[in-house]
Amino acid sequence: MAEYQNIFNQVQVRGAPEPGMVEGVDLANRTRWASFSTLAGWFGNAQLGPVYLGTMGVISLFSGIVWFTMVGAWYWDQAGYNPAVFLRDLFWFSLDPPDASYGLRFPPMAEGGYFLIASFFLLISVMAWWVRSYLRAQALGMGKHVCWAFASAIWLFLVLGLIRPILMGSWSEAVPYGIFSHLDWTNNFSLAYGNLFYNPFHALSIAFLYGSALLFAMHGATILAVSRFGGDRELEQIVDRGTASERAALFWRWTMGFNATMEGIHRWAWWFAILVTLTGGIGILLTGTVVDNWYVWAQEHGYAPSN
Repeated sequence: MAEYQNIFNQVQVRGAPEPGMVEGVDLANRTRWASFSTLAGWFGNAQLGPVYLGTMGVISLFSGIVWFTMVGAWYWDQAGYNPAVFLRDLFWFSLDPPDASYGLRFPPMAEGGYFLIASFFLLISVMAWWVRSYLRAQALGMGKHVCWAFASAIWLFLVLGLIRPILMGSWSEAVPYGIFSHLDWTNNFSLAYGNLFYNPFHALSIAFLYGSALLFAMHGATILAVSRFGGDRELEQIVDRGTASERAALFWRWTMGFNATMEGIHRWAWWFAILVTLTGGIGILLTGTVVDNWYVWAQEHGYAPSN
């Protein structure tokens, strides 16, 4: 008996490219090309394109490229226009926010003004992409779950680079654009405010981070384990006996005494994932604006041992 095809034994069938919905929709904003990739077919759908651009897509891509180019040009200047130095020190280069002495004023270009302009284009790019994701879901009659999950990530992004610096009265509180400078900022931020480990919202964020990783691993492993029975065709199997879905449910009921439904597991994973950045953003927002020292706060509230 032939087993159901999965990533380990699948046969890629090729036909004419599928253009997607063509009736009652505007095709002018779609790209004209579509091709196939064998490599992509091992991990997902082998067809590449057509891509819907639209006004928001163009704005997002243009603004994102401007930000990327500005940051890259700053690095190139720091490298002394030497390609060898650029490649060697790429992880150490950084575009930093203005000094604290400037507050919320616009500083000279070389002292943080360039950073603010680049940040403006990054903000436009991210927000335009969110609008694009919302409009595409709306046009396809989908729920807005992807948009709201993306909005949770944007919330943390806005807290770090816009909302908290405004509340603190200084653009210097924003995160620099650089690999190691970003890590240094995180370390120094924690040290400056009494160790983020004592921030309860940080603890919640880490719990949801690990929890979402565990949930996705559990679900992904389960479906791969029953893919030989067609387990990836979940909705078709939910009401049938002896199917991959029932085997998957039985496995967890027998191992844990409880199993999520085929829809419920995705809701669990969705909530756990968006709560990572939602609670993390709350924790960052409270730091310095409401709580100056998380270790002292934890001691006062019985969250940390008192000396």
